[in-house]
Amino acid sequence: MLLEVEDLHIAYGDIEAVSGVSFGLEQGELVSIIGANGAGKTSILNALMGVVGVKKGRIMFAGKEITRLPAFRRARSGMRIVPERARIFPRLTVHENLLVGAYGLRKKIDLDSRLKWLYGLFPILEKRLGQPASTMSGGEQQQLAIARALISSPGLLLVDEVSMGLMPKLVDGVFDLLYRLNREEGLTILLVEQNAVASLEISGRAYVLETGSLVHQGPADKLAQDPRIREVYLGH
Repeated sequence: MLLEVEDLHIAYGDIEAVSGVSFGLEQGELVSIIGANGAGKTSILNALMGVVGVKKGRIMFAGKEITRLPAFRRARSGMRIVPERARIFPRLTVHENLLVGAYGLRKKIDLDSRLKWLYGLFPILEKRLGQPASTMSGGEQQQLAIARALISSPGLLLVDEVSMGLMPKLVDGVFDLLYRLNREEGLTILLVEQNAVASLEISGRAYVLETGSLVHQGPADKLAQDPRIREVYLGH
């Protein structure tokens, strides 16, 4: 198993945001964690990347325990995150933002060929290379954030609320891209989302998170047909 999370507890002071969560991803899977705002989804991703501490539990990645590793060591091991609301570097150019994604790598990558591949996925980025990232639209900034994470050829891509703030037609395009990256490139993806409809459509498996605890799990297509899931998360 590529990623194993066992009995994860995350707390902010006296408030426990995540309680006893356990899940895993096999190499090549696209798995979603769905849940309402405040359920603890982002806390889980931040704990995986080492941005927040773990009160209790264990995180294994590629056969090694990373629970106490600093964030930069996790990034070097092959984990990358597309953060909520893109969080690009607004004063840097598009090209500089992309280069940040390759900074500090220990493994060698052919940067020119990697950039060429990214321009094929995101043609708008090649057209905007020299302009400040802050001048791009929200949808373009989201594309830049994904490209920045992909430039290092990660073993696991963590995606946090990628649909937030995007127009519906842009949401469809982003989810289609994640689906193609998984199916055509074999990229392992963990997606956390409030948009349960779109995330279940592209995922092989899914987990449902409520107030910091996993309450349902299984094949995404079966969860999409579950009456309670449909009522609470799918709106019908």
